[in-house]
Amino acid sequence: MKTLRTLMIGVALFTVCTAAKATIHTDEENMSKNFAINTYIDAMTRGKAAGMNEVLDPTVKFTILRGKNVLSFSKKQMLDYLKADKNVEQDCTTDTEILQNDADQSVVKVDMKYNGFVRSNYVTVANTGNGWKIINVYSVFK
Repeated sequence: MKTLRTLMIGVALFTVCTAAKATIHTDEENMSKNFAINTYIDAMTRGKAAGMNEVLDPTVKFTILRGKNVLSFSKKQMLDYLKADKNVEQDCTTDTEILQNDADQSVVKVDMKYNGFVRSNYVTVANTGNGWKIINVYSVFK
């Protein structure tokens, strides 16, 4: 009986430790280039805006070229838009391509391919000292 109790305590302790380790995310992981880009893609294509506030620099600028019109949006405006479109999944496929990559800044092209057109997003992420943050997004429709 004593052996069974010890075994059960050991299994319970192992399960708790494994579950706790599986859900721990360090600040370093959450502030990487990949985390910032993946968070952006999830927000724009799947309506999952969790983490967007953290990966956007306070001075981020969103610019969209539509024909001859240039539309610009602030961080607050984009977060309000994402909140309104929460969990709305876009009917598109997504491809990414790294255009520039160095220790301080990266530019990633995120193509959202819809039926009949493509939205290309040029996402600039920079090492801000507080982790990698999105500082600029330029979008064009083709």
